Amino acid sequence: MKKISFLTLMTVLLLAAPAQAFQGADGCGTGECKDCHSMAKQEAAGLLSLPESQVVDVKFSEVPGLWVVDVSQQGRTMPVYIDFSKQYLISGSVIKLADKKDITKERAINLNRIDVSQVPLDDAVVVGSPAAPLKVIVFDDPQCPYCQKQQEEMRKVISQRPDIAFFIKMFPLKIHPEAYNRAKTIICRKSLALLEESLAGKPLPPPDCETDQIEKNFALAEKLAIRSTPTLIMPDGRVMPGYKQAADIIRLLSEEKPATAAEKGTPPAK
Repeated sequence: MKKISFLTLMTVLLLAAPAQAFQGADGCGTGECKDCHSMAKQEAAGLLSLPESQVVDVKFSEVPGLWVVDVSQQGRTMPVYIDFSKQYLISGSVIKLADKKDITKERAINLNRIDVSQVPLDDAVVVGSPAAPLKVIVFDDPQCPYCQKQQEEMRKVISQRPDIAFFIKMFPLKIHPEAYNRAKTIICRKSLALLEESLAGKPLPPPDCETDQIEKNFALAEKLAIRSTPTLIMPDGRVMPGYKQAADIIRLLSEEKPATAAEKGTPPAK
């Protein structure tokens, strides 16, 4: 069998399949098409040339004629699709036409939820009231242009919703050479004002304490597969990389729900 690399799974591989391939090339007879099709994790792993341990779950997709296979690698779990004929792999965004919902992205976000109780907040600077019932965790770089834009949106959120607060953890990126020392200064003084000055491009004083908190944040980010800023973590554990507008944050919070057993996937890599 020709091997398929995992990188290939992250690109769209919709081959020129005849229409009947997605209805089961070997035929289904009467009744539900899925009634006469089955696939175990071991078989899915063989088709994808992956260890069985990397196949988290196999189930029927909401898209007729497809299985959704949840594949774990490097601390992340991603869904891919295999048709009932077991000849075609589909990877990438599957969009539901009725509401334009990206069901692949939604599933990936739910599969990669984290346990927010495992994220220490003692080092965080807070936008909003620390006692707010809805706490959003933000991994932030003090020299990131999109983090500055995110800061403005967070202010808009708390002006509309005082029941929401943002707990910001310093995660300086290597592409910003001054970010590490700026982040250390902010942590030493636990100062939101200094963070906002840094995001505005103003100089900061040097750190005035010794702390290994940034190294702890690096280790935590690696464990949670967080690689960019800003990254938001919702109270229900959904990880949302990238800049979000205030209205989108409020909408995402309104959509919160407990993760199902299938959505929980595997825990983050240790």
